[in-house]
Amino acid sequence: MQSWLDVDPTSDFSIYNLPFGVFETRDRAPRAGIAIGDYIVDLAVLAERRLLPLPDHAPHREEDLQRALNRPTLNDFIALSKSVTGAVRLCVQQLLMASSRDAHPPEVWAHALVRQRDARMLMPLRVPNYTDFYSSLHHATNVGAMFRDPKTPLLPNWRHLPVAYHGRASSIVVSGAPIRRPRGQIKRDDDPTPTFGPTLALDFELEMAFVIGKASPLGRPITTSEAEQYIFGLLLFNDWSARDIQKWEYQPLGPFLGKNFASTISPWIVTLEALDPFRVPMPSQEPPPLPYLRASGNQSFDIHLAVDLIAPSGLTLTVCRSNFRHMYWTMSQQLAHHTVNGCNVEVGDLMASGTLSGPTPESYGSMLELTWNGRNPLRLPDGSTRTFLEDGDAVALRGWAERDGMRVGFGEARAQILPALDGEA
Repeated sequence: MQSWLDVDPTSDFSIYNLPFGVFETRDRAPRAGIAIGDYIVDLAVLAERRLLPLPDHAPHREEDLQRALNRPTLNDFIALSKSVTGAVRLCVQQLLMASSRDAHPPEVWAHALVRQRDARMLMPLRVPNYTDFYSSLHHATNVGAMFRDPKTPLLPNWRHLPVAYHGRASSIVVSGAPIRRPRGQIKRDDDPTPTFGPTLALDFELEMAFVIGKASPLGRPITTSEAEQYIFGLLLFNDWSARDIQKWEYQPLGPFLGKNFASTISPWIVTLEALDPFRVPMPSQEPPPLPYLRASGNQSFDIHLAVDLIAPSGLTLTVCRSNFRHMYWTMSQQLAHHTVNGCNVEVGDLMASGTLSGPTPESYGSMLELTWNGRNPLRLPDGSTRTFLEDGDAVALRGWAERDGMRVGFGEARAQILPALDGEA
């Protein structure tokens, strides 16, 4: 496909992609948009011009669509159903095709296209609930070898179910929002009692998250075969972690203050439809999972991932290159397990993958693994080193899929670390 817009072939936002987000400008209130190259298509403008017709079988009116596109989050739009959101995406794709260049007066596009540099991206979702999984075999093995037993690093349940915990939805922020270094209780191995202060082991976690696009009723599980009907799309997810706070607090109930202070997401949601050409077979699972978790076929995706560490001087080092296909438990299995007990899901819920580490040291998705808990510091090109993240550092997660001339990317999830607040709790 070719667009009449000039789109750089290396752009994440090709005509094959067309992800959804929420933006505002000095003269436009928050609203829904689609990314294409260096531009944003203002969906509210197209809806007002009656250029986004609903499918014939849609149970909604055009007024419902216009109202949803003028909201400050995508929740109402996503809730209209995949038939509507998919039709909107395909309609915009058709409007942007080279063959459609002269189909509408130039003044339509003069108002409907906004340069990304002139817009501010906002949180794309109101997130009712957030769950963080632990689904990379390589990450779980590394952590188990580091803190438990190198010979038997996995806990007995890991290969039988997708391990997860419920995180804090209120502290999820969009790319660009700074992250304040958290404080909490820290217990060093050689101290008899804990102390209170800023974390000395601030870390990133390279993750992706899928967005729930359809609510389910309380008491009704979602099967692995149904799961993708409930998944609207994916985005990048950085689950910031304070490793020293986490180490002291996590037994017996798991992560709390070491995790809930912030998570950063990318502003654009890439739909499952856009990712369909990049499907790959799911990993071999041994032992075979219980019947409710069984799945087959191309349930995973070949999505390249990278993490850049940006020092306060601006010096940038790519510290990790990994891939989404390293996830042992698929999204369908995660959602089936999440709901098998009758737990319901809501539109806008986020389900994060857990750290997406690969099999080699350069693919480890956290500073904890990259430096092996600080024992092997990273060396930056200027000679400085890092065991964990320092104040002023920034981290940028990137993701993209590429095949046969098609590129579908996620932009980035970036944030800079600010010093801890002064004073005692």
